[in-house]
Amino acid sequence: MKITQLNTRVLQTPGDSPLVVGLPPMDDRQFVTVELGTDEGIEGIGVTFFGGPLTRALREAVEGLGSLIIGDDPIRVEAIADKLWRAASGSGPGGIFTLALSAIDIALWDIKGKALGLPVSTLLGGHRDRVPTYASGALMRPMPTDYLREAGPRLVGMGFKQMKTQMGAEPTVAKEIERIRVLREGIGEDIDLMCDINQLWDVNQAIDIGRRVEEYHLFWLEDVVAHDDFQGLARVADALTTPICAGEYHYGIRPFRHMLEARSIDIVMIDLLRAGGITQWMKIAGMAQAFNVPVVSHLIPEVHVHLIAAIPHGLTVEYMPWTLRLFEETPAIEDGQIVVPQKPGLGLKFDEGALRQFEIS
Repeated sequence: MKITQLNTRVLQTPGDSPLVVGLPPMDDRQFVTVELGTDEGIEGIGVTFFGGPLTRALREAVEGLGSLIIGDDPIRVEAIADKLWRAASGSGPGGIFTLALSAIDIALWDIKGKALGLPVSTLLGGHRDRVPTYASGALMRPMPTDYLREAGPRLVGMGFKQMKTQMGAEPTVAKEIERIRVLREGIGEDIDLMCDINQLWDVNQAIDIGRRVEEYHLFWLEDVVAHDDFQGLARVADALTTPICAGEYHYGIRPFRHMLEARSIDIVMIDLLRAGGITQWMKIAGMAQAFNVPVVSHLIPEVHVHLIAAIPHGLTVEYMPWTLRLFEETPAIEDGQIVVPQKPGLGLKFDEGALRQFEIS
């Protein structure tokens, strides 16, 4: 089998979310989609995004990398990944190169699964056919506390047994803690509650506020300080009983080694696009397992369900519904778990109507 063509599109979709009710939508989102064709008629799909004025540059990067693999065997995913790293990694991995590589790598795994008649999850290990998932993007820091009081129970009513909120924007520590208290009282003790800080605190803030919210039993605190402050993260992790989660801001695989060796975190979060695709994601997951640390995903649940379900230490999938509009059918959620599609490859198909509707020139 040979790769014969690569087609890309830039899409701009509305910033609304089915998990958010009664609030104005966030800003529109932009994506670059990839359709990779072969001489045997098997097509693989991939997606990546960066946002804002760099989206078109990202598309050009995808097309530039794609031009290098025309004629290659798509089944040899590792060979192609290595070829592209050697050709263009001087411009990365901390940016557009890695994001562009990811879209191609995802499409290659889709082709491989279709060619072999197996779901990608099975190709990668096939540990489970469903995994826990948590509601994300519905309890964010711009949302007032009174809204959280109603939104948390509503998510429970939708079947979610895990959900994530944010801190880091309130004017006082007391108001930060109040957000967590209101949510915990609303959803009860049996629902897992995570909290993302998005690097907004320093080490002392993280320890101080982290200790004050320990009574609310957070499932994890995420990205409490700058993502590359490995020693600072380790100080926070040592000081708190609440697990510390981080990793989404890292590009490529090497930063994860430094983070794990420094014992900076209790849970590794891997962003599929920043990692460099499925091929690199699995290497990071293997590294985490060697350190006895569980793995969680960041964004794109439609693909991440395959990866988290493939490994024994996959903890949960972030259900951020940003990419839902792109596909005809997305993985089902049943009893708080996301179900692995059993069709060959990713089990996904782009919604052609949505692509036409949201494509921008």
